[in-house]
Amino acid sequence: MKTAWIFPGQGSQALGMIGDLAESALGQERLEIAERILGWSVLEKCQGDEETLSRTLYTQPCLFVVESILADLLQEKGHFPDLVAGHSLGEYSALYAARVFNFETGLNLVQNRSRLMDAAEGGKMAALMKFDRTSLETVINQTENVVIANDNSAEQVVISGTPEAVDLVLGQVKVKRVMQLKVSGAFHSPLMENAAIQFQQILELVNFRSAKVPVISNVNPSQPINDAEELKSYLIQQMTSSVRWREIMLKLLDVGVEKVIEVGPGKVLTGLIKRTAPIELENISQLADISKGSEDVKLQGSLIGVG
Repeated sequence: MKTAWIFPGQGSQALGMIGDLAESALGQERLEIAERILGWSVLEKCQGDEETLSRTLYTQPCLFVVESILADLLQEKGHFPDLVAGHSLGEYSALYAARVFNFETGLNLVQNRSRLMDAAEGGKMAALMKFDRTSLETVINQTENVVIANDNSAEQVVISGTPEAVDLVLGQVKVKRVMQLKVSGAFHSPLMENAAIQFQQILELVNFRSAKVPVISNVNPSQPINDAEELKSYLIQQMTSSVRWREIMLKLLDVGVEKVIEVGPGKVLTGLIKRTAPIELENISQLADISKGSEDVKLQGSLIGVG
């Protein structure tokens, strides 16, 4: 059975998400390494308060640590994917699972990324549920300083831009539900160019290896890829480009994936896939999930994060 592992991004975090992973030998080792790199405790942030955990500066490293531990525990049990993908920040976990870089390198990259994104100002993001896509795309094409940042599914997108531009779009498009996101920056838009330039300088110093299994990129999901330099190029572009998750879901079906395992907290991504493609789905968010094996799970699609 051709299996893909997918990794959620910012917005999937939840208090207590470290759970029983902290009890495993691998989990304890990774938490110690992470504290040395970050200068703060992932365990404490995951067990602290929701407002702190939801801050980009902490959310992204915590998610990467949790997801990388889960990926390694799965592989220790003899489970390996045929390909991987991640939603925004989740792409770093996917690249780690594909052995493009090691844990320390990945966490350093995520730490720098989170700092730059946390410092971004002057932007606004809003999630739109159930809308006319043609109308939305027409309005966005006619409005400066706003883009579709996350194309999550046929019925859910996140728009990103200056506050004025985002409000202008919302005033012209009929939408069943709008949710204003608690971020200060216009993530995944050209307004992140300065942060992207700084991050590129960091990325270019890092040695990427060819992926052990193909990766479907957020920036260009047209074909799964293994090439190290191509993967790095897309990661550089990711900060200012749209997350094309709707197309990634369709590509999974197109390349013959029969089962998808969401590796990380929550069930957002599998919930979206359930509404998009007839693929077997499983969620792994705790050590106990790995031990008990596949079971039927209730899948709920909800708002995907933004970074």
